[in-house]
Amino acid sequence: MLRRTTMAAAAVVLAGILAPVAHADDGSGGVCNGTSMYVKVCAKDSSITPGTGGSDVASTSSTASSSAPKCNYEKVVPQPPPENLAMQDGKRQGGKGAVYRVWCPDTGRFGVVWIPDGKAPGAPAIDPEVLARRAVDSMKLVGPSVANPKAGGKYVVGMPMWMWVDQTQTTYGPNSATATAGGVSVTASAKVSSISWDMGDGTGAVVCNGPGTKYSPSMGKAQSPDCDHVYDKASTDEAGGKFHGTATATWTVNWRVTGGPADAGSFTEVRQTQFTVDVREVQVLN
Repeated sequence: MLRRTTMAAAAVVLAGILAPVAHADDGSGGVCNGTSMYVKVCAKDSSITPGTGGSDVASTSSTASSSAPKCNYEKVVPQPPPENLAMQDGKRQGGKGAVYRVWCPDTGRFGVVWIPDGKAPGAPAIDPEVLARRAVDSMKLVGPSVANPKAGGKYVVGMPMWMWVDQTQTTYGPNSATATAGGVSVTASAKVSSISWDMGDGTGAVVCNGPGTKYSPSMGKAQSPDCDHVYDKASTDEAGGKFHGTATATWTVNWRVTGGPADAGSFTEVRQTQFTVDVREVQVLN
């Protein structure tokens, strides 16, 4: 049985240029003393146009249409290196402008975008991350394909049990898809970054950063090099005489705009698969 959940929080992977947005209020309505990494914001003023002086922050909240995401923009200080996608986009536009950090609280998205001097940051007709999530939906990602423990297998108390999964596009990745709307195209790439194994015996989850290693009889009683668990009791008292566990895969999704202004980001999604384990005591015959 598969159960699907989605993590709403989004994290941005953009060559280290995105520092957390800090808000403060000194009553001045201007820009506070910042750091070398980012500008600290005292007040947001939707009337300010980036590149024209005054505050280095602007908001589309009061000017955007009701259907557009409400976004805040903050100039990145210092500006990212030339190889950054947004900087490359700015070069194509003539190089007069700056890279701004964009934050859309309604959708939880963080990203960066190039804004030419003298132009207000118009809210996009659709949030690129919305397109990225639409692309992920089209991938039909599911929970891990648990190869071991086998549903019909029998395992022994005190012996290392190796865990591994089969790797397919929908159960492990890599997988990719593109979604387009309003003249903007976003390509998303997804791959499982870790699998957390709840073994059903009340012990802490086993977190494995890969698919696991397949066991072979030549391994004997050795531990898996990357993913295993040792049961210290039999499952005879459990429902159905088996431990009931869950394998939870965390998918890391990286997305970028391939048609439209340079923008990129990352978020995670979670998929789960339930499994059972029949664990027995070793029977010694005299």
